[in-house]
Amino acid sequence: MVLSRVNIPATQLGSWTRSFLDLTKPRLVSMILITTTAGFFLTPALVDWWQLVNTVIGTALSAGGTLALNQYLERDTDALMQRTACRPIPNGRLSPGEALIFGLSIATGGVIYLSLAVNFLTAVIITIIHLTYLLVYTPLKQRSPASTFLGAIPGALPPVVGWTAATGRLELGAIVLFAILFWWQLPHSLSIAWLYREEYARAGFRLLPIVQPEGKSTFFHIWFQTLILLFVGLLPALPTVQIAGYRYLVVATIAGSIFFGFSLALARSPSQLAAKRTMFASLVYLPVIMVAMIVDKLF
Repeated sequence: MVLSRVNIPATQLGSWTRSFLDLTKPRLVSMILITTTAGFFLTPALVDWWQLVNTVIGTALSAGGTLALNQYLERDTDALMQRTACRPIPNGRLSPGEALIFGLSIATGGVIYLSLAVNFLTAVIITIIHLTYLLVYTPLKQRSPASTFLGAIPGALPPVVGWTAATGRLELGAIVLFAILFWWQLPHSLSIAWLYREEYARAGFRLLPIVQPEGKSTFFHIWFQTLILLFVGLLPALPTVQIAGYRYLVVATIAGSIFFGFSLALARSPSQLAAKRTMFASLVYLPVIMVAMIVDKLF
């Protein structure tokens, strides 16, 4: 029997690899891994570097798979928006079936890997992220503005994943980190929703800036949730939490006040530029306070 040999051109193989990588949203996965690693480092436990490596591998697989499945579920609406029309499924680089199989495979593989190489509690939390993101947040975006608030739950769990991976327990410190990520996401997501409200409306999403187009509710929530975040961001320095100390307290106060200032400026004088500044401030705030917590703990 003669076996035929299938030769796949290197350019085609590279294109497939890039398409599958794009399906996982690498930049978003990187942010998830940063907050997961921060949660791992900020526990009272000594750093187990091999445990951290296993956590990063499992989380990367799980996050990438979830985001790939999200693109599979939103393939029709992605095709209607300029900012997402170039994604692998809408532009035809990958078929929906390829994306579905790929997403299910690596998401499931990530959960199994974490349960075997890290601990069962961490695998359970990752599974909760999968279910809430794909089965609650994703379909709800086309039905209710509540999707932004419910979607902040899976988005706030990565540092909890890191914490439980390091300790095997769900403790107060993990809850505080969850609270920071939860309230950070609200002004961040609403700023993006306001910036791209026309595209989201064309795709049929029922986000707050679309349901209430005058913007008053959106701007109120942006500055009010940022105000809450300003105070929630100080919780790691409390003696009962003991994640960070006074140096972090200073940095968090300054960063939170600046972020709040941009949010309040947006509410008082709404514009595309003010919304972009608020979104940029949110992108600066989170890594600044995470780094400040880690530095304060190490030094």
